[in-house]
Amino acid sequence: MKESAFNRTQLEQDELLVEQFQDALWLEHGLSKHTLSAYRTDLMGLAKWSASGNAGKLISLKKENLQDYLAFRFEQGIKARSSARMLSTFRRFYQYLILENRISIDPSALLDSPRLGRPLPKTMSEREVEALLEAPDTDDTLGLRDRAMLELIYATGLRVSELVNLDIYGANLQQGIVRVTGKGNKERLVPMGEEALSWIASYLKNSRADLLGAAISDKLFVTRRGGGMTRQTFWYMVKRYAQQAGIPASLSPHVLRHAFATHLLNHGADLRVVQMLLGHSDLSTTQIYTHIAKERLKDLHAQHHPRG
Repeated sequence: MKESAFNRTQLEQDELLVEQFQDALWLEHGLSKHTLSAYRTDLMGLAKWSASGNAGKLISLKKENLQDYLAFRFEQGIKARSSARMLSTFRRFYQYLILENRISIDPSALLDSPRLGRPLPKTMSEREVEALLEAPDTDDTLGLRDRAMLELIYATGLRVSELVNLDIYGANLQQGIVRVTGKGNKERLVPMGEEALSWIASYLKNSRADLLGAAISDKLFVTRRGGGMTRQTFWYMVKRYAQQAGIPASLSPHVLRHAFATHLLNHGADLRVVQMLLGHSDLSTTQIYTHIAKERLKDLHAQHHPRG
């Protein structure tokens, strides 16, 4: 639509008002250029929409106008998180106008923020996990160590920091458990399962001493330098084996923790048991995995049911 002279003037007035708003934020709060630029983009987008539809200047917009604009942007495909950020900009802008006695009613005050929802963590299928676990060459000293580490993190759902910081006394092979010190120095006992237990036993028997050489270390998993492994080293290790196994490069070690929890729930585990194994202090943190399990069931139904 071709803008009238009135609307061009309106845009110029709105732009001046936005610049005054930016200057006030910079002087009072010292906000970064990036943040101020984002505010400007949001407000000028609203101003251009308003001018093109003769809704009025920014200073005179009503709640209904803001609702219409957000609905318009939603139809354009804007994400909920971007919509929430935009609404936050409008609220700050109109609060500024209130404080400056330019308006008496904040049109953004009664607008509801969009529900963002909690993003589901990435996970892996059981087939992908199997491919990753089988990627290391277990005839090699380092490969045997890597297989033991991958088996253990999938079998226990340990955080990467918990895995690399395990000491040799924390793995009880007779009882088949590991003693883990997690967040807040909270200690928990986690069963490791027969498969992981077997690989750790093989690593301790055939690999660890060779890696240490003459060095001494309390760490369960060691490097050729004779010390414990870092989180970064394990992260690169997982990336390398994922590439070998043909798994997407976005895979991170934490995804194995997600896979541990999701696969347990898929096979009927109780949510509170999973909470205890993961070391979550709040059950709501664990409940996210029930949503992953449900999504997986929906996908399976859609793929395999004749009317899916």
